[in-house]
Amino acid sequence: MTMISRLLFGPFRPGIEALRPALYRLAYAWCHDAALADDLVQETLSRAWTRRAQLRDEASLKAWMVTIMNRCWIDHLRSRCDFDDVEAWEDTLESGAESPEACCNREQIIACVRAAVARLPLGQRQVLTLVDLEEFGYAEVAGILDIPVGTVMSRLSRARASLKNLLEPTTTQSAAQTVLRRVK
Repeated sequence: MTMISRLLFGPFRPGIEALRPALYRLAYAWCHDAALADDLVQETLSRAWTRRAQLRDEASLKAWMVTIMNRCWIDHLRSRCDFDDVEAWEDTLESGAESPEACCNREQIIACVRAAVARLPLGQRQVLTLVDLEEFGYAEVAGILDIPVGTVMSRLSRARASLKNLLEPTTTQSAAQTVLRRVK
């Protein structure tokens, strides 16, 4: 980093740059649109930069950034006209490591999980991605989404139960197909 960059950005820029991939993953998990996820991340970075003086503790930079992104997401949803209420929306392969069949099965499972997560209501999807993918604590998620901790726990429980119900038939079906393939 050049001297000018250090003077302009200070210690804030490296932290933000390191969080960019995690912010994109969350944004994509929430909206399922690559272009919109990019826009959300860009808007988040812009707002964070203009409000960088409001960051009280550099150790909580990630939670602060995700909170900003959640607000950007809510603003985006509010700007759309085709919804009533936000709450209503409630691998790289190593060479030779996997056979083509195993790779195909893995890709099918990933696609099924992504589709199942996409079917969850927005609130459940947000809590699930923050707790299970980004490993935030319940209190941090409650702060990010501005909801009570009990709501975080109930949404997470419902999301996990819904995923289990959505994925059980698929798992049973793919297991049956695997057995049939072995019999051939």
